[in-house]
Amino acid sequence: LQRMLSIAVEVDKSPNCSSCKIADVIFPFILNIPLRSQREAFLNTMESQLLRCKLLELLFQHSCDVPTTLPLSLAKILYFLSHSSVLLQYQDETATWQRWDEMLQYLSLLLMSYQNVILAFPLAEHLRSSLNDRMDLIIQKAKPKLQDGDDISHLDIELKVEDFISRMQQVLGQPFPLQIMEKLCMLR
Repeated sequence: LQRMLSIAVEVDKSPNCSSCKIADVIFPFILNIPLRSQREAFLNTMESQLLRCKLLELLFQHSCDVPTTLPLSLAKILYFLSHSSVLLQYQDETATWQRWDEMLQYLSLLLMSYQNVILAFPLAEHLRSSLNDRMDLIIQKAKPKLQDGDDISHLDIELKVEDFISRMQQVLGQPFPLQIMEKLCMLR
């Protein structure tokens, strides 16, 4: 399935457009996956970084009280940190802190996938372009186009993380489990 999804993204003239269409179709199914381990297995095994970005972006947009119209960028990922609530409806008795832990896990996965799509190694940095165009861009050693929202400062990051910590303290009302603190450090 993951290989087929990756090929479906790649064969289109615009991988960005096809990944949006495929993500729109797959998204309702992700909402209905009952277990965190199953959701993580599905998302972690995705071969297409671009499709993973789109799915995670939809997931976070779904969890925001006020969705944003920003294009996917580092600023949008910080927006998700500040405005996302617990991502999915749980049918079991999962502890609240574990739900926040899952959200931070997916936010880190979104950040890593986004970096692979935009900033990473030469073959991946033009994932939004078609295969034919991508080869030309690589030969020309063209730099990938960054979004306006990719220019963020360390202060922006610290303010959003502190805001997130305040929100979590209100919700949990107790010291954070070590797993959450580790994920916040990793995300920073």
